Amino acid sequence: MCTYTTIQTAVDGSAKGAGGAWLHVDQATVYFDHPVHASAEHTLNIDLADPAKGPSARVAIELTAASARALVQAINDALAVVPEGLTV
Repeated sequence: MCTYTTIQTAVDGSAKGAGGAWLHVDQATVYFDHPVHASAEHTLNIDLADPAKGPSARVAIELTAASARALVQAINDALAVVPEGLTV
């Protein structure tokens, strides 16, 4: 069953896109649905994009729920040990 819940948030960063070119990303779209490519029934899908540059300025990620939770934990663990002044 699909939830059709989609969450968008502003981000500020870079991602390596098609052909190995770096692109600025300022939007993340997150949703749990059927994947396009991953071999799982449902995945947490994350699209990092620069909508102003069109649909090709996008990097897509499809993770199993367990992998997505592990990634969230790894991000929190990495940020927890960074000196406070560097995360501004």
